[in-house]
Amino acid sequence: MKKCSECNREMKELVNKTPEGIEYTYFKCQKCGEEILNMNQLHNVAEKYRVMKNYHVKLTKWGLSLGLRIPKEIVEKFKLKNEEEVVLIPDEKGIKLIPAN
Repeated sequence: MKKCSECNREMKELVNKTPEGIEYTYFKCQKCGEEILNMNQLHNVAEKYRVMKNYHVKLTKWGLSLGLRIPKEIVEKFKLKNEEEVVLIPDEKGIKLIPAN
């Protein structure tokens, strides 16, 4: 059993879910309420997010440019509108797309 770093009492292992439904375990002190996740637990949650957040789309030729379709789920989540202007930001690992508003 883990000991609380604040009050040195025993901590109980609990299970919870992120708003997206990813389950994780953590420890909570029954006396002071301190909560902790160890690095393995945090890594597991992060890996599940990486897998969950991937969307695969095909680029298509539009005149001399390339275009892509944004999945409906992303359009709804970020409240994107037809003909809305967005900002493309080149990044080391890819491109970020951000609504201009």
